[in-house]
Amino acid sequence: MATPIALNDHIWLAGQVAPDELAALAATLGLRRVINNRPDHEEPGQPTGAEVRAAAEAAGLDYLEAPIRGMPDPDTVARVGEWLDKSTPTLMFCRSGMRSAATWAMAERLRGVDAEELRTAALAAGYDLSRLPL
Repeated sequence: MATPIALNDHIWLAGQVAPDELAALAATLGLRRVINNRPDHEEPGQPTGAEVRAAAEAAGLDYLEAPIRGMPDPDTVARVGEWLDKSTPTLMFCRSGMRSAATWAMAERLRGVDAEELRTAALAAGYDLSRLPL
């Protein structure tokens, strides 16, 4: 099972999440949203975005597919930023959680959150964003 790591009281990061894990994760964490930052077919055997979407929706979760290859682009950061707010419990995932962490930080920076505050929160969750241009 995926082991989500909290960035704060309403955002969790994880590596690849299996579709059959979403209902349990939603119940355990009180999730309301899932943001998938993983492109389809990135590696053999991973579930497709459509499979994750179906499982998320079956679990009563909102779902956003925002795939990232390499550095998050401005359009993806903006889309993810529209989905993030200060109260909706959200799980973001990719292969390791790193692209999701970067996307979260970049979206929060657009809201005016201090770059060092974002780096500190990410580092506490195990993600080093010291080289990310925030």
